[in-house]
Amino acid sequence: MRFRTARRDPGLTVVEGFHALKHALRFGAPIEEAVAVDPARLEELAAELAPDLRGRLAPLVERIDREHLAELVPLVPSTGVAAIARRPPLDPAALLADASPAPVVLLEDPRNMGNIGACVRVAAAAGAAGVLTTGEHDPWHPDAVRGAAGLHYALPVGRVEALPESGRPLLAVDPEGEELRPGELPPRAVLAFGTERHGISSGLLERADARVAIPMREGVSSLNLATSVAIVLFSRLLAARGG
Repeated sequence: MRFRTARRDPGLTVVEGFHALKHALRFGAPIEEAVAVDPARLEELAAELAPDLRGRLAPLVERIDREHLAELVPLVPSTGVAAIARRPPLDPAALLADASPAPVVLLEDPRNMGNIGACVRVAAAAGAAGVLTTGEHDPWHPDAVRGAAGLHYALPVGRVEALPESGRPLLAVDPEGEELRPGELPPRAVLAFGTERHGISSGLLERADARVAIPMREGVSSLNLATSVAIVLFSRLLAARGG
C-alpha cells in the first residue's frame, strides 16, 4: 500500500473519508487504490447519502482493520475509508482563457491547509471556473483535499509561481478598496485574496484593475479566508440570479 509515498507524490493525492471519496468519484477522480474498515457500511452510506454511487464503492475497496488504517493516514476518518487518487493535470493558461463568465479564485500564499480546502469547496459550490494558489503550500495536499470534501475534482485547482497574464480583469479583495457591489463585479474576473495576517502583496495590488472591500462592522479587522471567498462568490452568484 502506497499511502505514505502518495502523500509526497506530486501526481497523486490521498482522499480521506466517505464524503471526500464520494465527491472525488462523482467528479471523475482516477482512484488507484482504496481501503475501508467496513466496505458494506460504505454501501449503506451511499444508499443514504449518494444513491448515484450505489454499487460502486464496495468493489473498489480492500478491507483493512482500523489499526492498520491508522498507520496509513494521520487521522482515521470516522467512516473508515481512504483512497489514493491521481491528480488531473492543470493548464493555467487554458483555465484563464476560458470564455465562460465564471470567475477564477486566486489565493496568494495561503498558509492553512484546511482553509485552502474550504476555499476550494466554496468555489466548487459557487460555480467558480477554478482555484489557483501561489506560495509554497500544495493545494492538493491531503489535508486540503479533506477540507474540500474531495471537491478538488469538480474544478481546476493548482499552484502557480505567479498569476499569468490574461485578458481577465484582476480584482483584489482588500480592506482599502471600494465597497463590494455584487452586481457590478465584471464577468471572468480573477478574484484575488491575500493572507489573513498580511493581506495581498503590494506587487499584486499594483497589478489589480480594481480593489473591492467586504463591508464589515467597525472594529472587526478581518475575516477568515474561506469566509471571504464565500461572501464574494455567493454575492456574485445571487446577483447574477437576480437575488
